[in-house]
Amino acid sequence: MKEVKKVAILTAGGLAPCLSSAIGRLIVRYTEVAPQIELICYIGGYKGLLLGESIPVTDDIRKNAEVLYKHGGSPIGNSRVKLTNIKDCEKRGLVKEGENPLEVAAKRLVTDGVDVLHTIGGDDTNTTAADLAAYLAKNDYALTVVGLPKTIDNDVFPIRQSLGAWTAAEEGAKYFANVVAEHNANPRMLIIHEVMGRNCGWLTAYTAKIYHEKLEELDFLPQVGLRKERKDVHAVFVPEMAIDFSAEAERLKKVMDEIDNVNIFISEGAGVEDIVKQMEAAGETPARDAFGHIKLDTINPGAWFGKQFAKLLGAEKVLIQKSGYYARAAASNAADLELIKKCADKAVESALAGIGGVVGEDEDQNNELRAIEFPRIAGGKPFDIDVPWFGELLADIGQTKGSKVHVQH
Repeated sequence: MKEVKKVAILTAGGLAPCLSSAIGRLIVRYTEVAPQIELICYIGGYKGLLLGESIPVTDDIRKNAEVLYKHGGSPIGNSRVKLTNIKDCEKRGLVKEGENPLEVAAKRLVTDGVDVLHTIGGDDTNTTAADLAAYLAKNDYALTVVGLPKTIDNDVFPIRQSLGAWTAAEEGAKYFANVVAEHNANPRMLIIHEVMGRNCGWLTAYTAKIYHEKLEELDFLPQVGLRKERKDVHAVFVPEMAIDFSAEAERLKKVMDEIDNVNIFISEGAGVEDIVKQMEAAGETPARDAFGHIKLDTINPGAWFGKQFAKLLGAEKVLIQKSGYYARAAASNAADLELIKKCADKAVESALAGIGGVVGEDEDQNNELRAIEFPRIAGGKPFDIDVPWFGELLADIGQTKGSKVHVQH
C-alpha cells in the first residue's frame, strides 16, 4: 500500500449544515493521528481542482480547526461540476476545448502529489469522485478517494442518515415558527411552506414533525384568538405520496372556514411531473443543470400549489415561503455534529488503510459505519411514507395518508 503523504479535501454541490464541520473534523483527526501528512483544500469544489486552485492547511489552521464546527456553509467553497460533462466544463472555462476534464483533474492531482482525496457532497459529488477514481486507477495512478455523504434530502442509497439533514429539518421548523404568524395579517390566509427535496420527501416530513412537536411546548390563549390550531400544520405533501386534490381541498376548506387560515408543507419536488407537463404542453422547455436535473427554482412548485389551492379554498391571500437557503446554510446541531465526527474519523481511518468509498451507516449491512463501495452509491432514495412517525403526524393533523407513488430517479 502506498504511503499517504498528502491529502486533499473538497466540498461540492449545494450547501448543507455539515460542510464546515466535516472539513474541521477531517483536519482535527489527521492532526491527531497522522500530523506529518500534508493537507490542502481545493477552492470551489471540482472547479478548483480543474483550475488548480487550493490552499495549504497550515499549523495555525490545524490549531483552530474546531472553530469550523460553529459555522454553516463551506469556507472553501462549492460548485456544481460534473467531470464527465465535457461540454459544460468547456462552456464554463474550466477546461480548454478538446480537453478531457477527468484527465485535467487527474493531472492536477498528480502534479499536486495528492494520495488521498476527500470529497464532501451528495450523490452527484461522490459519483463524480467515483468516475475520477476509476479513471486514475485505469491510468495506473494510485489515489484513494473517500467521500462523506452531504445532503439535506437524506436520499442517498444505501446510507441510513446523511450529514446535515437533521439540522436542516430543525432549522426549517424554526423558520416556519416565525412565518406562520403572518396568518394574523389577513383573513382566509393560505401559507405554503416549500421545503427542499427534489425526489425525496424526508426533509419536508421531518421538518413538519419537528415543528408540530415544538408547538406542544408553547402556551396559547384561545380567548384572544391565539389558538394552537391556527399555528399547526394542516397538510404535508411529498413526492412519494399521491395527492387527491379534490379530497384534500374539501378537507382543507373546512379548516379554512373554521379557523380562517391553512398551513401546508410541501416538498419542492412534489407535483413537478405535472408542472413540467404543463410547461411542455405550452411549448416551454424547463431549464436543467449540468447533471440533467430540472432547475426547480425556475418552475416554482410552491407557487403552483398555491395557485391550485387558493381557488379551491377561497383564500384571500397566499403566502409562499421557502426555508431551503435558511436551513441549508446553518451550522451543524449537536446530533449532526456527533454523526459528522464519527463519519469523518472513519473516513480518515479508511483513507490511511487505502479503502475508498463513501462513509456512512450501510443499511444493507446492519447499519455498519463503513466506506461504502462507490458503485453502490446512488441518489433518489425515496422517503418511506409508512414509517410510524409520519403516520402519527398525519393522523394528528387530520390528513389521510395517500397511496405510494413511484418517484423517478
